[in-house]
Amino acid sequence: QVQLVESGGGLVQAGGSLRLSCACAASGRPFSSYAMGWFRQAPGKEREFVAGISQSGGRYYGDSVKGRFTISRDNAKNTVYLQMDSLKPEDTAVYYCAARGLSASLRVTEYDYWGQGTQVTVSS
Repeated sequence: QVQLVESGGGLVQAGGSLRLSCACAASGRPFSSYAMGWFRQAPGKEREFVAGISQSGGRYYGDSVKGRFTISRDNAKNTVYLQMDSLKPEDTAVYYCAARGLSASLRVTEYDYWGQGTQVTVSS
């Protein structure tokens, strides 16, 4: 069983930065054995892949955030981060952290565990 809790969302002006954190409480297997992902969902839109990081540290990004967002993990702290720079109004969404017991994936349906989400609002 895995519990995920996101934090760090808020209101920021366009061009600004935010860092999201996702704390993981896992039983039965270590946090380091999970691939982690960040997704987002804007009102009226489908949930979309933002960034992912594999168990070995390989990183993957959605096209709309490449060069602006950075995903990282700290296995000693059971936490995954999403550093978001050069934010745009179109980045406004609820951001979700997710965990997967197999290899990293870009697909929403392939993640087993989800956090409750944190709101990010970027004003123009």
